[in-house]
Amino acid sequence: MDYVKLGRTGLDVSRICLGCMSYGDPARGNHAWTLPPEESRPFIRKALDLGINFFDTANSYSAGSSEEILGGALKDFARRDEVVVATKVFFANGSGPNLGGLSRKSIFQAIDASLKRLGMDYVDLYQIHRFDYHTPIEETLEALHDVVKSGKVRYIGASSMHAWQFANALHVSERHGWTRFATMQNHLNLLYREEEREMLPLCKAEGIGVIPWSPLARGRLTRDWDDKTARSRTDEYGGLLYTKTMDADRKVAAKVAELATARGIPRAQIALAWVLRKLEVAAPIIGATKMQHLDDAVAALQVTLSQKEVAALEEAYIPHAVVGFS
Repeated sequence: MDYVKLGRTGLDVSRICLGCMSYGDPARGNHAWTLPPEESRPFIRKALDLGINFFDTANSYSAGSSEEILGGALKDFARRDEVVVATKVFFANGSGPNLGGLSRKSIFQAIDASLKRLGMDYVDLYQIHRFDYHTPIEETLEALHDVVKSGKVRYIGASSMHAWQFANALHVSERHGWTRFATMQNHLNLLYREEEREMLPLCKAEGIGVIPWSPLARGRLTRDWDDKTARSRTDEYGGLLYTKTMDADRKVAAKVAELATARGIPRAQIALAWVLRKLEVAAPIIGATKMQHLDDAVAALQVTLSQKEVAALEEAYIPHAVVGFS
């Protein structure tokens, strides 16, 4: 396993982050395809065995059961000071006013609830899951700063938003002397490259660690285009991300398959190697519901793409509408 500093922080993270949205009680939340605790725990244990020390979840995944599974597994399989745990706040975990968004009240309530579910005294990285258009950014950032100063959070990060919103947040933090966002978790893969226009250059200039979600385009880059999985058949959000550009995306996926065949390696390794070669990227967040998914992710660290191969992979890409911000 390779390790890298997370942005400008002194925190060392594995070059692969295990995303835990796949682990949760299928009867809770809106992800019927998730793996229950007894099926999830072996993946977390194998990730640790492979040297992965970076784990990402969210308070909203499977109505909080993802946090419960991750926290329980790490308590049994690892020392707390050896792992980097990231979770998120924004989406309501329950019904009623003040349970979602990024108000001071919501953030203070959400971090305590996440810590309780995780069974931990602190999280290493606390991320805003989306931008809150209904709360002043100053209120959000001061609340996050206070959570850091309380000892419940070590670093803060952001997720999918417009680059101008992220730039403004960084500016507001600096102006007030508040804790600054250290990371950006954004949507980036061979089928969706719009982040190359503004967000990635901004993160490079500001020393922000990029930890992309969906680096394999929800599996579309790892299998034949018309193949279906239990997740793809029920993943409505995934359909919204890619349905309008299927003709062009199919060509990109075909190039991944062609190069993987020529190299004699799985397609996932090619697609991940493309993401990993970007200097701004610290650690792509991968999902794993088969043990081979973890093996492929770690093996991708050893795959170096030539400029000719990169050009072939990128040739069929067309501009996409901006998606993934809601």
